[in-house]
Amino acid sequence: MICLAITTLIFNARASSLSELEYLTESYPPYNYQEEGELKGIAVDLLRAALARVGEGLPRENIQLLPWPRAYKMALAGPDRVLFSTTRTQLREDSFHWVGPIVETRVVLFARAESEINIHSIDELSNYSIGGIKDDIGEQLLLSFGVPAKHIKRANSAYSLLKMLNKGRIQLWAYEENVANWNIHNAGLDPSLFKSVFTLQESELYFAFSKDTDPELVNKLQLSIDEIKSEFIGDGNNLYEQIISKYR
Repeated sequence: MICLAITTLIFNARASSLSELEYLTESYPPYNYQEEGELKGIAVDLLRAALARVGEGLPRENIQLLPWPRAYKMALAGPDRVLFSTTRTQLREDSFHWVGPIVETRVVLFARAESEINIHSIDELSNYSIGGIKDDIGEQLLLSFGVPAKHIKRANSAYSLLKMLNKGRIQLWAYEENVANWNIHNAGLDPSLFKSVFTLQESELYFAFSKDTDPELVNKLQLSIDEIKSEFIGDGNNLYEQIISKYR
């Protein structure tokens, strides 16, 4: 009877609104990042706008900025967690409920421009040392393509991998193209020092819900995002700039 009561209590404590969910994100600008203690970015603005549209807020304590490997593991475990911005792939498809898309994305391999590295097929990837972050889409794609784990040099952040590439400690860096360019710019490095040499995958970024989340909440956020997007389509301006200007 005691076990039954505890189980019932846990079940009843589950999130019943979007604002009660636990949101997990990482430093992944321009989609989600922290600046002067404030979370910003395209995905953050879209999420807040979608919640505001259904009359809910996003309490500061309900959103955490974490290293990607930790956030990814937490989202898989649940309960009632949302991980963003998450690249939707076949490998990850059954691990989450998906809401989006937020924006199109491209995962590429960066090399130093002076290296003269040119890659024409996946079969060539095993010839290089490649930097990646554990459980990041770049690392997962490399492993799925058969790149030996010993060829993948892991670090905890994009900035660390950028430094490794710049110093020649790795030959390639697997990462989302826009985020990599953002990091290069913010590090004060000359963008012409680097080049994209191969596209691993073109996909889209999503909000990934842990599998135990109430499907009604998943659908509620999807409908809200769909309605927001429909307001801005067709007038020729950038969708996300308008979302930011309207809801901030």
